[in-house]
Amino acid sequence: MHDSGARNNAENDFGIYIHWPFCVSKCPYCDFNSHVARDGIDSDLWTKMLRTELDSLNRQARFPKNPVSVFFGGGTPSLMASDSVAALLETIDTHWGINAETEISLEANPESVSKEKLQAYRSAGVNRLSLGVQSFDDSALRALGRPHDVAQALSALHTARECFERVSFDLIYARPQQSVADWRAELSRAMELASEEGIGHISLYQLTIEPGTAYARWHGNGQLRLPSDETALKQLELADELCSQAGFERYEVSNYARAGEECRHNLLYWRYGFYAGIGPGAHGRLPGESPRERIATETVRDPAQWLEQVSRSGNGVIRKEPLSPTQQGDEMLLMGLRLREGVCLQRYARAASTDISGKIDPLLKEGLLWRSGDKFGCTPRGNTVLDNILAQLLT
Repeated sequence: MHDSGARNNAENDFGIYIHWPFCVSKCPYCDFNSHVARDGIDSDLWTKMLRTELDSLNRQARFPKNPVSVFFGGGTPSLMASDSVAALLETIDTHWGINAETEISLEANPESVSKEKLQAYRSAGVNRLSLGVQSFDDSALRALGRPHDVAQALSALHTARECFERVSFDLIYARPQQSVADWRAELSRAMELASEEGIGHISLYQLTIEPGTAYARWHGNGQLRLPSDETALKQLELADELCSQAGFERYEVSNYARAGEECRHNLLYWRYGFYAGIGPGAHGRLPGESPRERIATETVRDPAQWLEQVSRSGNGVIRKEPLSPTQQGDEMLLMGLRLREGVCLQRYARAASTDISGKIDPLLKEGLLWRSGDKFGCTPRGNTVLDNILAQLLT
């Protein structure tokens, strides 16, 4: 089966996720830990506290040298000052060493970028930009609550490619009133643009209704209707077809890349590597005292409370607990079965202290899973019922 990226043994790899929790506005479909900072942001204070948490991580975690990746997520990290990004990367480099192979990604929104700002991020050390386009339709962007329009998205993509060799952008499908024909036209435009600009990675996310969001309220009272499951599946199949024709391979449920352009940070999650979560509401999976031990961490979600705790105790961690073999095995399946390359049976057995072969055999016979040597994963048909497969496999 497919092997995504040059490195595919994540057991000893690690990455660092830094969460910037602020946005210009809150999108109605979004359930991420993002906040509108109405009273302004003290950039110096936030930089100091994020560096403090990195210092604490260095004292407490047994990470190896040279992270595979650093990822600035949010929120809208392109609202960060480039000096802040540079200072945080300098701290990471001091503790663990950033080398030429380290992927350093930053998420950006079209309305908050300029050539000057992107060049400053590049000078700070960022080498990959992920742009939240979401749609190439102005009416859809308004319905999604996005503060940019298509013209800004096109300009931002062009500017991003002038500043970075590696650029990705996101689109959302299965939107209200979106037909298969609408999606074909929009995705065809996206493929043409990716070819013209030399973009190597695209994320295509199916719109889902998340509890607690404005979309959940509107959906609950009948104001918002999504396309049928059948239409959404046709849109996904169309995405596979058009992306493949343009040289993009679906290497994960929602992600497509040209060869070698897979997002190394997200691969680290899906391959169940180690990672640290820095900033409000960030999660981590840290190495423990023994090779098989894995520590789950979580930080305070509320930005003000996170600042207060870090200033008082040096980090914002509110959960730090070892995961049992069963928990580790379940997490490995939850993440790894999203990947086209699948899961390594021996590695699963080491983590979970159990053999899963008996559970996967019936799913192999149904054509929902494939197996090749020591690896198994979802077939294209299995991908459409991944939740059902996980329900049968998880202990």
